[in-house]
Amino acid sequence: MVINADSAQVYAGLKVLSAGPSQADEARVEHRLFGFRDPAEPCSAAHWAALAKAEVTRAHERGRLPVVVGGTGLYLRALLDGIAPIPPIDPAVRSAVRSATVADNRARLAQADPEAATRLGATDSTRIARALEVVLSTRRPLADWHRARSGGIAGDVTLHPLLLLPPRPWLYARCDRRFAAMVAAGAPAEVSALLARGLDPMLPAMRAIGVRELASWLAGEVTRERAVIAGAQATRNYAKRQYTWFAHQPPAEWPRFATPLDDQAAAERALALVGASV
Repeated sequence: MVINADSAQVYAGLKVLSAGPSQADEARVEHRLFGFRDPAEPCSAAHWAALAKAEVTRAHERGRLPVVVGGTGLYLRALLDGIAPIPPIDPAVRSAVRSATVADNRARLAQADPEAATRLGATDSTRIARALEVVLSTRRPLADWHRARSGGIAGDVTLHPLLLLPPRPWLYARCDRRFAAMVAAGAPAEVSALLARGLDPMLPAMRAIGVRELASWLAGEVTRERAVIAGAQATRNYAKRQYTWFAHQPPAEWPRFATPLDDQAAAERALALVGASV
């Protein structure tokens, strides 16, 4: 059983744009938590972790092997390490933080939570905003809440982790080809249908990579070529951040596999690192 841990692939209507599993993939093995959430309803890490935990339990009860795949580190950390019991954020605080510039938010964070400001990149608008709204609303730094995590499954299951960290040039070339292929396979139609709903542009689904870029093309603001270039660049930027996170954040003893998985032999060598089989 394959369980999704990608924050974009949880949303319905974005199968092409989020590179969801193909019909052939789904015919080969059962896939869970893909395309189940309406784009109008944000899927938090806590909600996803609860669903994923239930799917892992269900797989074990059926004698199946649950394989959690995806690159959303926050989701994986919530599933394995548990959820920080952060109380609801004051709506007024959230509104003020989300309407400010990233520079202003970082300056305020440096005063309210210096450790977080030092740890986060100067342009990481989403995480800076999150850290700031937490400390302003709860009067406790985000790191304090994270130390109080509970409910993770890491201590209750046998993990066989594998981090795929192929050469960056190979990865970035794949990003370029994949985005172009998405556009050719129907991603613009998905974005058009999403835009037609008039959803809040700050919703996670509306901020998925490619939505803004293809929306500009559909609105006649840029050419198709420029939209594809911008979408590919956004994909590479995200891949770079994701690569850095997975290279350094997971435990050092987790196996890192650097060979591109271009064929069956490479896949078998990767799976051998975790004692699995194709």
